[in-house]
Amino acid sequence: MVQPVDDGPARSLRGFFDRPTLGKAVLVIVGYLAYYLLVGLALGAVFGDEVDKDDVLATGASIFFALVLPVAIGAVTLLGFTAAIGRLRSVFDRRTAVGRPWMWIGPALVLVAAVSHAATTDWSRWRPEQLLLIALLGVCVGLAEELATRGLAVRLLHDAGHSERFVMVVSSLLFALMHVTNVLSGMKVSTVLVTVVYTFGFGVCMYLVMRLTGTIWSAIALHAVTDPTTIFASGGVDEAVTQHTGGWSVLASTATVLMVVFACVAVFLVRGDRRGRTDSPGVSGGGGAAFRR
Repeated sequence: MVQPVDDGPARSLRGFFDRPTLGKAVLVIVGYLAYYLLVGLALGAVFGDEVDKDDVLATGASIFFALVLPVAIGAVTLLGFTAAIGRLRSVFDRRTAVGRPWMWIGPALVLVAAVSHAATTDWSRWRPEQLLLIALLGVCVGLAEELATRGLAVRLLHDAGHSERFVMVVSSLLFALMHVTNVLSGMKVSTVLVTVVYTFGFGVCMYLVMRLTGTIWSAIALHAVTDPTTIFASGGVDEAVTQHTGGWSVLASTATVLMVVFACVAVFLVRGDRRGRTDSPGVSGGGGAAFRR
């Protein structure tokens, strides 16, 4: 007779997250960050000789071991964790799309900035393996960071009964605070603060595109093109695009600033009750449930 498998630890983990709270959403983000940093340290100890310390983008091996592999491991681990706590389907299933036309301004600004960065890029300076690996990095970052924040954190906050505005603001703040760890890589504190402000605005836009389309995949896709185009245009990781002039560069800068302004305004415009139902007019049925299955 086959004995049932004892899945006590998995059941306990699932039971813990079946009682969602704000603290547990924060715990997911902090846990992911700690895990990601530890993975980076471990990979650095093993493959450190493959990484160009002066220019991490100089070679394909450097890009892969310093940037792509840590994020890829983090993304795969997050997928496994999401499945273990029984939320894989609830995160990735398509839900009822809700929202108002003005919300499209945010995602549109993100897309304008990405297209403008691509237009200002000197593509001749990049080798094929660099292009492919940085594009792969974008996919991994988009999946990992969106799964952690717009996936797990948003679901936990919604299921804990928080309002739509609270969920949008807190998940975007958690996303922004993830980038404080850039201090550990030697980035100036002033630059980190600017990055935190930008990523909060970006996070709000990603939340809104997920709400408007009813799927996290739209946020993942838009995120996946943002990081690579910024890297290609700036020539570095987490660096501002400052070396270009001309119309496209001005458009990219303007779109980025407007993105942050738009996010601040959106905080006051997005409304919803504790069941996650939007009270915004113009939604069929007098206001459908946000992300309702």
